[in-house]
Amino acid sequence: MSVRLRSGESQEELLKRWRKAVVSAGILKSLRRKRWFVSKSEKRRLAKARAIRKARRKKTPRRPNGGGRPRR
Repeated sequence: MSVRLRSGESQEELLKRWRKAVVSAGILKSLRRKRWFVSKSEKRRLAKARAIRKARRKKTPRRPNGGGRPRR
């Protein structure tokens, strides 16, 4: 990933533009994912657990005002 310094652009702006490009390309996400080997069965198990959590969250009604404990 490379970015060129534009005329009148500071180093901070250049770095910010580079970070934005890295995030949009998904480089960090893939690096984090590939940090350790995960077997196919483990991926399936994690995906199933994620789907169960998502379905559970979708099923329960949302409380007004963000949920949490009621005020006294």
